[in-house]
Amino acid sequence: MSMTPETAEATALNVLAWLVSDEDLLPVFMGSTGADQDALRQGAGDPAFLGSVLDFMLMDDAWVVRACDALNMPYQHIAVARQALPGGAHMHWT
Repeated sequence: MSMTPETAEATALNVLAWLVSDEDLLPVFMGSTGADQDALRQGAGDPAFLGSVLDFMLMDDAWVVRACDALNMPYQHIAVARQALPGGAHMHWT
Protein backbone atom coordinates (compact mmCIF):
# COMPACT_ATOMS: atom_id res chain seq x y z
CA MET A 1 0.00 0.00 0.00
CA SER A 2 1.29 3.46 -0.84
CA MET A 3 -0.07 6.92 -0.26
CA THR A 4 0.36 10.29 -1.94
CA PRO A 5 2.06 13.04 0.05
CA GLU A 6 -1.19 15.00 0.06
CA THR A 7 -3.16 12.09 1.52
CA ALA A 8 -0.37 11.48 4.03
CA GLU A 9 -0.52 15.12 5.15
CA ALA A 10 -4.30 14.90 5.56
CA THR A 11 -3.91 11.70 7.58
CA ALA A 12 -1.24 13.30 9.77
CA LEU A 13 -3.43 16.36 10.33
CA ASN A 14 -6.27 14.11 11.46
CA VAL A 15 -3.89 12.30 13.82
CA LEU A 16 -2.60 15.64 15.14
CA ALA A 17 -6.17 16.82 15.77
CA TRP A 18 -6.87 13.58 17.63
CA LEU A 19 -3.64 13.95 19.62
CA VAL A 20 -4.52 17.52 20.62
CA SER A 21 -7.89 16.29 21.89
CA ASP A 22 -6.34 13.47 23.97
CA GLU A 23 -5.80 14.89 27.46
CA ASP A 24 -3.51 12.02 28.49
CA LEU A 25 -1.25 11.75 25.46
CA LEU A 26 -0.88 15.41 24.45
CA PRO A 27 1.27 16.29 27.49
CA VAL A 28 3.50 13.29 26.73
CA PHE A 29 3.97 14.52 23.16
CA MET A 30 4.62 18.09 24.20
CA GLY A 31 7.02 17.03 26.93
CA SER A 32 9.00 14.69 24.71
CA THR A 33 9.23 17.08 21.77
CA GLY A 34 9.42 20.41 23.57
CA ALA A 35 6.60 21.69 21.36
CA ASP A 36 4.24 24.29 22.76
CA GLN A 37 0.82 25.29 21.47
CA ASP A 38 2.29 27.81 19.02
CA ALA A 39 4.58 25.13 17.59
CA LEU A 40 1.59 22.82 17.16
CA ARG A 41 -0.31 25.49 15.21
CA GLN A 42 2.68 26.36 13.04
CA GLY A 43 3.68 22.73 12.56
CA ALA A 44 0.27 21.76 11.23
CA GLY A 45 1.30 23.19 7.86
CA ASP A 46 4.77 21.63 7.81
CA PRO A 47 5.05 18.12 6.32
CA ALA A 48 8.26 17.45 8.29
CA PHE A 49 6.55 18.34 11.58
CA LEU A 50 3.58 16.18 10.65
CA GLY A 51 6.03 13.34 10.05
CA SER A 52 7.39 13.82 13.56
CA VAL A 53 3.85 13.57 14.93
CA LEU A 54 3.47 10.22 13.20
CA ASP A 55 6.93 9.14 14.40
CA PHE A 56 5.78 9.85 17.95
CA MET A 57 2.57 7.91 17.49
CA LEU A 58 4.43 4.93 16.05
CA MET A 59 6.48 4.62 19.24
CA ASP A 60 3.64 2.74 20.94
CA ASP A 61 1.23 0.28 19.34
CA ALA A 62 -1.42 1.16 21.92
CA TRP A 63 -1.35 4.79 20.77
CA VAL A 64 -1.74 3.71 17.16
CA VAL A 65 -4.69 1.51 18.06
CA ARG A 66 -6.37 4.30 20.07
CA ALA A 67 -5.92 6.87 17.31
CA CYS A 68 -6.94 4.56 14.48
CA ASP A 69 -10.00 3.32 16.36
CA ALA A 70 -11.06 6.90 17.09
CA LEU A 71 -10.42 8.00 13.49
CA ASN A 72 -11.89 4.85 11.96
CA MET A 73 -8.80 4.03 9.91
CA PRO A 74 -6.80 0.81 9.45
CA TYR A 75 -3.96 0.37 11.93
CA GLN A 76 -1.26 0.37 9.25
CA HIS A 77 -2.50 3.71 7.87
CA ILE A 78 -0.28 5.77 10.19
CA ALA A 79 2.87 3.89 9.16
CA VAL A 80 1.97 4.15 5.48
CA ALA A 81 1.35 7.89 5.85
CA ARG A 82 4.70 8.28 7.63
CA GLN A 83 6.51 6.72 4.68
CA ALA A 84 5.02 9.32 2.32
CA LEU A 85 6.16 12.33 4.37
CA PRO A 86 9.68 13.83 4.47
CA GLY A 87 12.14 11.53 6.24
CA GLY A 88 9.82 8.55 6.10
CA ALA A 89 11.42 6.52 3.34
CA HIS A 90 12.56 3.01 4.17
CA MET A 91 16.26 2.73 4.93
CA HIS A 92 18.18 0.37 2.69
CA TRP A 93 21.39 -0.73 4.36
CA THR A 94 22.76 -2.83 1.50
